[in-house]
Amino acid sequence: MKIESLLPLGKLDPGLREPDTPLDVRDFARLSKVAEDVGLDAVLVEETKDDPFQMMALGATTTERIQLGTSVAMAFPRSPTATAMSAWSLAKLSEGRFMLGLGTQVRAHIQRRFGLVWHAPAPWMRDYIGAIRAVWRCWQDRTPLEFESEHYTLNLMVPLFDPGPIDHPDIPIHVAVIGPNMTAMAGECADGIRLHPVVTTKYIDEEVLPNLARGAARAGRDVDEVEVCLKPLIGTAPDEARLEQVIRTVRARCAFYLSTPSYRRAFAIHGWEDRAREASEYSRAGRWEEMPDLVDDDMLHTIATIGTYDQIADKLNERFASRLDRVEFSVPVNSPEDAEAFREILGRLERS
Repeated sequence: MKIESLLPLGKLDPGLREPDTPLDVRDFARLSKVAEDVGLDAVLVEETKDDPFQMMALGATTTERIQLGTSVAMAFPRSPTATAMSAWSLAKLSEGRFMLGLGTQVRAHIQRRFGLVWHAPAPWMRDYIGAIRAVWRCWQDRTPLEFESEHYTLNLMVPLFDPGPIDHPDIPIHVAVIGPNMTAMAGECADGIRLHPVVTTKYIDEEVLPNLARGAARAGRDVDEVEVCLKPLIGTAPDEARLEQVIRTVRARCAFYLSTPSYRRAFAIHGWEDRAREASEYSRAGRWEEMPDLVDDDMLHTIATIGTYDQIADKLNERFASRLDRVEFSVPVNSPEDAEAFREILGRLERS
């Protein structure tokens, strides 16, 4: 497995509430260097409060080895040509270390936050990826831009707006997935999938991998060409006393996901669909503080990987080493002692 992380290291976001360790974009360049120095394989950004492509540029200027990726940037609010240019610039700046991770966002945000017309996301994303790659081929191979699909028609590229070839044009495209249609679509045309934290090993084995293989077969691809990446829900701390505090945050975050209809499929596979509906009712009523009570220990330990620093590597290896190509994981690093503790954990993980 390759080990990746959002910044700041050790970030644990409790759902819709403010995280305990918010990221300041002004510190992103320094923190990227810290991530590289402790031995991580990649540093990632999600699109929440700051532009992810700008943060990637900051990280690229202070690092030399570590990969840099969006996990994820919202696709549909941006023209595929605009996204193609952002990725092209970052591939140049990072000398081939950039990975483009794309997400769809749910209907309400597409319509009410971005002001767009909603379409079925899997076919839309297929067209989006095809359009991006058509733009890249135009720039790299010096061929006319010709792409036509249900959602996009691109056939104009004049010299003024053509950046030309680059040394590292093969930019990986990863897609955030959870349902069968998006997973199969990614198997057809993406370089990787980014799974949601609520995904369990049972869901990976019974839903994700079969649908990924179905899509790959449809396109005549080897499914091993597609990286499987997960940001698992993890609770860890140096000792049991501090771990109990972390568990409370993990339980609250799990409850938030339990209440979100888009993720219900991942709970239903374990027989928790009724509890998910109940959590949705709590959410609509604003009963946020009561929602964690719906997450019992069985659900918590099925969805989340929990253990002290001396336990967590073995638990992650057991759950994910045979299933995943990339795992998001880190612990807080605020001192040389923290950095050394993290290096020790990384040393016990099964790395590729």
